[in-house]
Amino acid sequence: MSDAHVTRYDRMPIPPVEARTEWFEAGPIAIGVEYRLLDDAVAAAAQTQAAVGRAGSADAAATGLDDRGVSLHVCAARGGERVEHLRFDCFQEDPHYHYVSWTERFNHMLHLDPAADGDPLHWALERIRTRLPQMLARAGATELAASLDLRALDAVLPRVAEAAYRARAAEDRTR
Repeated sequence: MSDAHVTRYDRMPIPPVEARTEWFEAGPIAIGVEYRLLDDAVAAAAQTQAAVGRAGSADAAATGLDDRGVSLHVCAARGGERVEHLRFDCFQEDPHYHYVSWTERFNHMLHLDPAADGDPLHWALERIRTRLPQMLARAGATELAASLDLRALDAVLPRVAEAAYRARAAEDRTR
């Protein structure tokens, strides 16, 4: 399979904003639902925070970022922390998703085509429901993929979907 459609980043994605994220446990994974506002200030703050504790300065700040939408964070516990393996950014302008490997230090982003894929949030929820083991394996989390509790996932997904659509509707009403 060609990876020509993959954007590779040399830095890890901006972490979820805990105060804006609702978490749902499903066996060995947790799915976070966050309405994310992404602009240059948020990106610069995340880069500065990531630079703390490492030599050198933060990467150059992004320019021209101005997007928003529901993000779905698929995480698992590692070393007492939640570690993100997949993220679905169901943004209004540039919907996309990430494969994240902390072990291999990669962050691969793939863009969605709303004309072909439809509503990005619906698409993302359907991928979690039907393709999560394969996507986790693609992100390098093969052991996690093998340990998934699909019954627990099926049981929690209606609540995840409800929270995601509620978050999107609430933000749409406030704008």
